[in-house]
Amino acid sequence: MLKTKLKEYRAKYDMNQAELAKLVGVRRETIGHLERGEYNPSLKLASDIAKVFKVTIDELFKYVDD
Repeated sequence: MLKTKLKEYRAKYDMNQAELAKLVGVRRETIGHLERGEYNPSLKLASDIAKVFKVTIDELFKYVDD
């Protein structure tokens, strides 16, 4: 299962899902799916999101055993 810190980084940057989605070129729903662990991002999307928050992909996304 994919665990993510997207929600906490968005809060830190005072950013809503729609704003992040626009910055990385996806729909707001995609960000919601990522935050709920319902969607695994492509490497490019994970990289683009990490760049927005100036962190590594590993800081944002972790795979954990169910």
